[in-house]
Amino acid sequence: MQLRYQFRVYPTPGQQIDLARAFGCARVVFNDGLRLRQQAHEAGEKYISDGELSRRLITQAKLTPQRAWLSEVSAVVLQQALADLNTAYRNFFASITGKRKGRKVAPPRFRSRKDNRQAIRFTKNSRFRVLDNGRLRLPKIGDLQVRWSRTLPSDPSSVAIIRDAAGRYFASFVVQTTEDESLPPVAFEVGIDLGLTHFAVMSDGTKVAAPKFLRRAARKLKRLQQDLSRKQRGSQNRKKAVVKVARAHARVADTRRDWQHKLSTTLIRENQAIYVEDLCVVGLGRTRLAKSVHDAGWTSFTGMLEYKAARYGRAFGRVDRFFPSTRMCSACGRINEKMALNVRAWDCPCGAAHDRDVNAAINVRAAGQADLNARGAHVRPGLIPAARNEAGTHPDAACPTRSVAGISVL
Repeated sequence: MQLRYQFRVYPTPGQQIDLARAFGCARVVFNDGLRLRQQAHEAGEKYISDGELSRRLITQAKLTPQRAWLSEVSAVVLQQALADLNTAYRNFFASITGKRKGRKVAPPRFRSRKDNRQAIRFTKNSRFRVLDNGRLRLPKIGDLQVRWSRTLPSDPSSVAIIRDAAGRYFASFVVQTTEDESLPPVAFEVGIDLGLTHFAVMSDGTKVAAPKFLRRAARKLKRLQQDLSRKQRGSQNRKKAVVKVARAHARVADTRRDWQHKLSTTLIRENQAIYVEDLCVVGLGRTRLAKSVHDAGWTSFTGMLEYKAARYGRAFGRVDRFFPSTRMCSACGRINEKMALNVRAWDCPCGAAHDRDVNAAINVRAAGQADLNARGAHVRPGLIPAARNEAGTHPDAACPTRSVAGISVL
């Protein structure tokens, strides 16, 4: 499978100028290609092919006085900018024709030089390489100092140089792994109910408190935003204040990502199968809980679980978002009426007493196991499809509480 490894790089002041020039050239080529295709569409002409676009905007453009400075950067950077444009168009066409699942994709937009995030990409054709001294050699840029936190499992097929809003530079390598990294099988399977008070509640009763990184940094962010609002627009002090705000947000995002990586890795190592509920984060982001929902980062966390499960030979399943995991009794299968959010525990007429989140996690595990066994059957409770009764989950079975709750929030 393909993996991406990202490392911090530290270009010299001269290399920062060369990277800024490469960012600008790639952006201009992308915008020229988008403008040319838009003009052809408005004029009723046929779609300009990828090869024709490359010939006009790179090969021929370098010979003109207006675009002669494109020769100052690597040609691979310009080709990859057009490749990004072509990918954006393909995704857009696949979305409007129904071939691409999920939300509708908008047509590509022009890139702005005022964007805080800039990126370029080098492929093997550019002959980039990692030197014996640990530096990254890039054409027409030089040898970049890299802070290596781990070794690459194989030779990278491409590398992207990224400058984020905080002014930091990163090298993102794409590598192909062929060796089997499957972990030894274990006997545990877990269902996870994601929430706001507790970030994750496991079907074995383990609860992981929500770290709320954004809420913790709210006071500092408020002060920095106030300082920014007092700066005169267009001044150098305002630019410095913008970077300070970006660095504070980057620290929050980095801390959240690191914590989610540790938690997801622990869950993958200790469970053979993991099942989560397919939450509609976009819809929840429109409610009064939007700030807390985005601070939780459920989408990135479930994405980590999914790719790590595929990498390490674990099973991963998503339960339908309309599955009534909260209202269904995990003991008898009875579906009760809707409950308010302040109801954290309830009793079923069958005599079972349930913690709201633990009961939902148990139902998610049972639904995920049944869905995995049925290979595509609809995830619904007992009375609707018969497949629900085939789940081999026993809510009363003893499951040892493991060390997930011991992961530090800080």
